[in-house]
Amino acid sequence: MRMVDLIEKKRDGHALTKEEIRYAIEGYTNGDIPDYQMSAFAMAIFFQDMSTEERAELTMAMVESGDQMNLSDVEGIKVDKHSTGGVGDKTTIALAPLVAALGVPVAKMSGRGLGHTGGTIDKLEAIPGFSVEINTSEFTRLVNKNKLAVVGQTGNLTPADKKLYALRDVTATVNSIPLIASSIMSKKIASGADAIVLDVKTGSGAFMKELDQSKELAEAMVAIGKSLGRDTMAVISDMNQPLGRTIGNALEVKEAIEMLRGEGPEDLLELCLTLGSHMVYLAKQAASVEEAKAKLKEVIANGKALEALKTFIEAQNGDASIVDDPSKLPTAKYLIEVKAAKAGMVSSIVADKIGTAAMLLGAGRATKESEIDLAVGIVLNKKIGEKVEAGESLATLHANSEDVQNVIDMVLGAYTISSGEVIKPTLIYEEIH
Repeated sequence: MRMVDLIEKKRDGHALTKEEIRYAIEGYTNGDIPDYQMSAFAMAIFFQDMSTEERAELTMAMVESGDQMNLSDVEGIKVDKHSTGGVGDKTTIALAPLVAALGVPVAKMSGRGLGHTGGTIDKLEAIPGFSVEINTSEFTRLVNKNKLAVVGQTGNLTPADKKLYALRDVTATVNSIPLIASSIMSKKIASGADAIVLDVKTGSGAFMKELDQSKELAEAMVAIGKSLGRDTMAVISDMNQPLGRTIGNALEVKEAIEMLRGEGPEDLLELCLTLGSHMVYLAKQAASVEEAKAKLKEVIANGKALEALKTFIEAQNGDASIVDDPSKLPTAKYLIEVKAAKAGMVSSIVADKIGTAAMLLGAGRATKESEIDLAVGIVLNKKIGEKVEAGESLATLHANSEDVQNVIDMVLGAYTISSGEVIKPTLIYEEIH
């Protein structure tokens, strides 16, 4: 078999066999196939697409290129949740204990963030003492005991995907549905879950800006999951403004706690109830999605979800007292108000700009080497559809430097204030089964 023949075959629009896809991925991972040939291969896929069968084979080839999480010793149906990412997306921190409180095992492997804010791991590390460095046997023990544990991604999880993604990033082949879908699903399959709930974001702060693109990606990932024997569904949710009101690591942990206390923002609660009800249903802990949602509301009301969060934090050496006293989380030196120049209704917030503003404060990483400041971030005092007076605060910057005029300007530039009535945006667009 020669790589040049596979490039030509895909370039001409023909389907590749399982053996051909394995040959390409294995050869590239171990260094036998050079970057220039894999670049041509990725570009051929970009233009000619792949069938569902090809996408599933590509996913499995990447899964088998490295370590796989063996969760066979974890009791029950393991359900994982994956978000395609956005601004202020602290869903996992609230959702995992919420679902675990109903006896659904959540064995979560998460990564660090590169971009607006930290990833789930970085956010959890805003909790004093919290550790994600636990071995497989301890991870399994904690999931069986508490129904929840979060571990950092192993360095050798889907190495083929890491290598291919780095190449796609510099060859204009990132935005390809088969390549994105197989990249995301390879990590989920390698993480060992039995069932997968996907949160596919759409809008200005999402990877996929247009709803039809987001739907196409969701359908592709659900099809891959099902062809590989995983019960998979997707929710398409809005990211035309940040989720909740906080962007920044410690700030987002605090907001997740507030949600579990029944005091959080409406959109975060709605999203967690939607995703969580599907997780509970797929785990067969409820007879219907509606029953699952009612059970989730109950564990928020009776405090069991909050207790599950405390147990989870304590089990991973974190200071669980932050749940009752969030002031123990890292705090910034300065609170700086970003004030509206005129009165009206907030008609749009460019989520990407708010995310970049948070990163400039130090809440995220511009490069892999960047240090994150866990205390800094932005709190949105006004969101789309809300009234604002001239001189009223649109947002509060939590900063460790007073020299933040560039951030103030960026936040002001992200807001549009209109004179007419504005309808609040839809949060959940569609569910893909």
